[in-house]
Amino acid sequence: MKIVTIDPITRLEGHGKIEIFLNEDGNVENAYLQIPELRGFERFCEGRKAEDMPIITPRICGVCPVAHHLASTKTLDAAYGVEPTETASKLRELMNCGYFIYDHTLHFYFLAAPDFVVGPDAPPSERNIFGVLKKVGLDVGREVIKHRAYGQRITETFGGKATHPTCGVPGGISKGLNEEERQSIEDMARSSVEFAKFSLGFFNDVVLSNQDYVDLILSDSYQLKTYNMGLVDDNNHVNFYGGDIRVTDQQGKEYVKFVEQDYLDHVCEHVEPWTYSKFTYLKDVGWDGFTDGPRSGVFRVGPLGRLNAADGMATPQAAEEYKRMYKTLGGRPIQSTLAFHWARLVELLYAAERAVELATDPGITGTDLRNPVGEPGEGVGVVEAARGTLIHHYKLDQEGIIKKVNLVVATTMNYADICMSIRDAAKGLIKNNNVNEGLLNMVEMAFRAYDPCFGCSTHTLPGKAPLKVNIYDDKKRLVETVQRG
Repeated sequence: MKIVTIDPITRLEGHGKIEIFLNEDGNVENAYLQIPELRGFERFCEGRKAEDMPIITPRICGVCPVAHHLASTKTLDAAYGVEPTETASKLRELMNCGYFIYDHTLHFYFLAAPDFVVGPDAPPSERNIFGVLKKVGLDVGREVIKHRAYGQRITETFGGKATHPTCGVPGGISKGLNEEERQSIEDMARSSVEFAKFSLGFFNDVVLSNQDYVDLILSDSYQLKTYNMGLVDDNNHVNFYGGDIRVTDQQGKEYVKFVEQDYLDHVCEHVEPWTYSKFTYLKDVGWDGFTDGPRSGVFRVGPLGRLNAADGMATPQAAEEYKRMYKTLGGRPIQSTLAFHWARLVELLYAAERAVELATDPGITGTDLRNPVGEPGEGVGVVEAARGTLIHHYKLDQEGIIKKVNLVVATTMNYADICMSIRDAAKGLIKNNNVNEGLLNMVEMAFRAYDPCFGCSTHTLPGKAPLKVNIYDDKKRLVETVQRG
């Protein structure tokens, strides 16, 4: 048996590798995404003061700090039995919209676009943001940089920092919005709406107008029939900050909808010995290994998971783009992994439109920013991160000290899907020992669509994780053991 290793995999946050196993005929037997880092963040949060958690958890990763900050703050709301004020809730949601604007812009143009603009077969030295700019021109690059900065400035206005916000407190938020700041955010949000519309047009011209790319999106190599999960509002429309958690099945029908506090009744975590990240599945369906279909409890989150789990978008222009996407690709649900990129741009438009709505809300400059807290206890907080649903769960003692922490992040929820996606892509693309750089990059495209963040899903506490790798031959005989740490 021959093993093809992609190490390191590129254009993601964190460290991982893909191993592809070829049989004697040179065809793919299986493939795995391995994350060789130890997850330890929950443990060293124990014993901390609860109010420190919204400051500590954004340091998990510089990619999703706003989402972790807000999930942590919402968890403390629940743990202290307090509802945030109406103004505070709106300000938190507005900050989250700013985060989605800069994060989705970053992923699409810097991490995803090189595969489509430059081409999946282009040399690695050209398959990057510089290669994209060479193709599309510096004027487009300036707009990308400007609007990514707009999203960061929106989050910085509330959080004090663009990357690691500090404003969330139990029952509210520590900083309000004055009229000058409100006007600035409105202007940036309106500009971001136009930028999102441009980005969707860009996707249409570069990807959808290229039949080879459309065929690739719809090809069997990138299809996965799973359940889908995301937060929805009362109308079952996508919501990034609040609402209920909705799960739909492989036909797009609602399977279950539940409040965030009940997540343990529906979501379980599974462990495999060859990786330090967990896998999630639906409790009532069960774990059936790395398989899709109705008997497998595996589900997808993130842009495509959210849109599949919803019945539409809550803002008018994003709602039209939602309808266009499903009409173009054959109706709900869309099973193509590569459609994550289109869904991401629909969400970019929604985030910008929603930011305009919130920035022009008459109550957004209110001064009632915090409600008094109750006695400490147990709480769960859920928000949508750019990568998908993010769950924080804390247990506090009577002194408000953290006794137990569980963090279920989007990449953990998508991990089984990523493994299956790279396996199926590899099986569809690699035949008869024909392996080249372009084909391996197309395998990477299967995981890159999820925009995974290994910094969130795993953590190395001492800085170097112990790792033991057993290598077997095609008769399942142990050939060699490599150990570190």
